[in-house]
Amino acid sequence: MMNENLYNPDVLDTLANLSSDEVFTPPKLANEILDLLPKTLWSNKNAKFLDPVSKEGVFLREITKRLDAGLADQITDKQERINHILTKQVFGIAITELTSLISRRSVYCSKVANSKYSICTDFTDKNGKIYFRVIKHSWKNGRCIHCGANRKSYKRGSEYETHAYQFIHNEIPKEILNMKFDVIIGNPPYQMSDGGAQASAVPLYHKFVQQAKKLNPRYLTMIIPSRWFSGGRGLESFRKEMLNDDRLRKIIDFPNSKDCFPGVEIKGGVNYFLWDKEYKGNCEISRIEGNKLVSKMTRPLVEPGLDIFIRYNESIAIYRKVSGNTNNSFAKYVSSQKPFGLRTYVKGKESRFENDVKLYGNKRVSWFPRDDIEYKNEWIDKWKVLITMAYGAGEGFPHQIINKPIIAEPNSICTETYLVVGPFNSEIQARNVKIYMETKFFRFLVMLKKITQHASRKVYAIVPEQDFSIEWTDEKLYEKYQLNNQEIEFIESMIKPIPKTEGE
Repeated sequence: MMNENLYNPDVLDTLANLSSDEVFTPPKLANEILDLLPKTLWSNKNAKFLDPVSKEGVFLREITKRLDAGLADQITDKQERINHILTKQVFGIAITELTSLISRRSVYCSKVANSKYSICTDFTDKNGKIYFRVIKHSWKNGRCIHCGANRKSYKRGSEYETHAYQFIHNEIPKEILNMKFDVIIGNPPYQMSDGGAQASAVPLYHKFVQQAKKLNPRYLTMIIPSRWFSGGRGLESFRKEMLNDDRLRKIIDFPNSKDCFPGVEIKGGVNYFLWDKEYKGNCEISRIEGNKLVSKMTRPLVEPGLDIFIRYNESIAIYRKVSGNTNNSFAKYVSSQKPFGLRTYVKGKESRFENDVKLYGNKRVSWFPRDDIEYKNEWIDKWKVLITMAYGAGEGFPHQIINKPIIAEPNSICTETYLVVGPFNSEIQARNVKIYMETKFFRFLVMLKKITQHASRKVYAIVPEQDFSIEWTDEKLYEKYQLNNQEIEFIESMIKPIPKTEGE
């Protein structure tokens, strides 16, 4: 006799991820995403569903289970019902040959759709309705015109996986299956190596979202990295497109990706969304932390005067108070990248010679010939504040957000490890700027735009300028912008103090 108390794990919960870029979707998460869709779909025998990036087939499997229950009264014979669902309603495009086999095994209970082990008895070929076809990249000037893949990295023999995903390697996507879908759903590949140094990669997930929209479904839902909230490499046009699309009905945001994908760290977190073709209006934004809903708010995706998405609902009231009480941005003090034209790897001399200037570089200070400096020579003899171009300390809060700023005295420069804030005519101004940058208020506003470790000038855009003849503290800033106790508590919960160094 079967022991009913015996735990029978879902095999899809046990699969190892392909990589941090091609992440399997846990069944629990897949069902939470499916819960966004109207319940009436599960009793609609004409509704069609497509996963254009099927990996393990979890979305297709869970859709099939829901349709099986929802259509029981309309198609009473179990076998007839399963045949109808799997031949007329549920479709997939696998991302690799391996995932096509896994997907068919998950959905049909057989990697061969028309085998005697398949739960569908109407298939006449081995693929069923989960397709995979080897696609070639279309090279132009060393790059694929569809996905941006680097030819040196991805031009391979037929025995290797080329990562030429079928869904986005087609200028007219409707030609792939030539049918109208009510729902397009999936977890697309996130990025691919561009052949550069230090595991450089280009984003890929946005191309799947854009291609899905071209098919004009009634509903579109995908789980993707949240880096698009504030832009990022290759995402500027996609960000603008998404933030100006009033058909985005819901966004469920996970600042810590491990709350979605255990053991997988995706910088900036992940989110899934519901796009509804027939909806127009504000978006319901929910934030999940530690498997708990901590915030929900229906609001515009973009606040007046901004071109970014403010991630945290609790931040909206704070931003509105600050933006309504300032005209100038702190960003005007922040330099562009490589302020003195010196790359990170440039190293000066240990000993100082005549006419040398102090060089602040990556974890070291040295000396560099003044005559070899080609950019911003007028800054050399002024006071400056230096801040690193990148700072990351893992996920979760409270967080430091930016590195500790450094005061750079006259007769100094830096490599591109740093951005220059300033320059200033006096040490007092530089010191007060440094103190301002170390406040939780300042770093909280930076956080609203800084979603990855990189911190270019643009992340300082919504930080207000102050009178730098004054030493600013959080208490003075909270009072100036009339923040209430709840708003102050939220800032304090998100931002941790910057450690003091000896002598401060």
